Amino acid sequence: MSTTPPPQALSTGAQSAELSDHDGALGWLRALGPGGRRAFAGAFGGYALDSYDYFTLPLSMVALAAYFGLDSGQTGLFTTVTLVVSAVGGAVAGVVADRVGRVRALMITVITYAVFTVACGFAPTYETLLVFRALQGLGFGGEWAVGAILVAEYASARHRGRTLGAVQSSWAVGWALAAIVYTLVFSFAGGDLAWRIMFWTGALPALLVIWMRRRVHDAPHAVAVRERSARKGSFTAIFKPGLLRTTVFAGLLSTGVQGGYYTLATWVPTYLKSERGLSVVGTGGYLTFLISGAFLGYLTGGYLTDRLGRRRNIWLFALLSAICILAYANIPHGANTLLLVLGFPLGFCMSAIFSGFGSYLSELYPTEVRGTGQGFTYNTGRAVGAVFPTAVGFLADSWGVGGALVFGAIGYGIAALALLGLPETRGKELA
Repeated sequence: MSTTPPPQALSTGAQSAELSDHDGALGWLRALGPGGRRAFAGAFGGYALDSYDYFTLPLSMVALAAYFGLDSGQTGLFTTVTLVVSAVGGAVAGVVADRVGRVRALMITVITYAVFTVACGFAPTYETLLVFRALQGLGFGGEWAVGAILVAEYASARHRGRTLGAVQSSWAVGWALAAIVYTLVFSFAGGDLAWRIMFWTGALPALLVIWMRRRVHDAPHAVAVRERSARKGSFTAIFKPGLLRTTVFAGLLSTGVQGGYYTLATWVPTYLKSERGLSVVGTGGYLTFLISGAFLGYLTGGYLTDRLGRRRNIWLFALLSAICILAYANIPHGANTLLLVLGFPLGFCMSAIFSGFGSYLSELYPTEVRGTGQGFTYNTGRAVGAVFPTAVGFLADSWGVGGALVFGAIGYGIAALALLGLPETRGKELA
């Protein structure tokens, strides 16, 4: 008698083995396959570099203000200009990604922000630095959106939230690297030179990322869909009746989340030094708690966005982030231990809310305009949200930096309201 199982049993066994192989803590990574894992490595490294180059400015803000004789409003303008111009860069990068491919667009963004970050280190005047920082924003704006789409198109619907959450966690890796370099550079070099060195180091990781991306390719099925489409890379397409509502509310969602986030990312280092009186090393120590919380927040948020759904995850962490800002800004002077401890949940909550963005925005748009839609909404939110750090800068002179940070909580309220106009997309397959 034959012991060979029937075809159905073979099929069931193979499906069970595949399902088991994709379970576990790293099941999402195995599910990507070789091409997807290379894409993940490229996007992870690129976004970490993006983060590193971004944080060279906030960490150097006190030294820059002293060197150029700037007030709080002028220093806040650095961030606003970077983020406003990044909206243009991000929107353009999205169109480019839909027309020439995700990987080519990523290469352009990395080269752009690396070159102009280095140029910032040579700036002789405040105005020149402002221009170079704006041009850096062109590349900075496109990297995340394009990288997120590249990985999203490889990821399965089952694992997409945690896969994109893992990509998002690289922001904390780049932030941590910037904090380490800041602590070393400002401990051994004078403030007038240290801020320049910080900007110059922003070019170094680009060489590694460029090398990695030579081995990365777009997801084959997404390439096929884009090649068949006649409307790829079209701004008008995302404002037509079928997608207009999505574009408007996704832009508001991005505005609220990024307004709150960049308020904290820009002003917490200055707050710790100017109002809490911490040294360079002390500020680095406090940022360690904030960044550690951020890293775990990205990973946890990615997991929860698959379990709870995209909208519930964002709602939950919008509420918790607003509460944490209010608590952090109202810690009494002298309670620096409490300031240290609260940095962890603050970093955790304000980062976990981002974990669902890569999957959610990718799922809201069809393949042929996915780059355009995600690049436009994410970076429009970044540009409008950029008003928040500048508002804090001007309010800081009368309210103090700590009091003005409360303004960031308004952003999370806007994000929560924007979700009322968007659908749940958990489980959606990307063509």
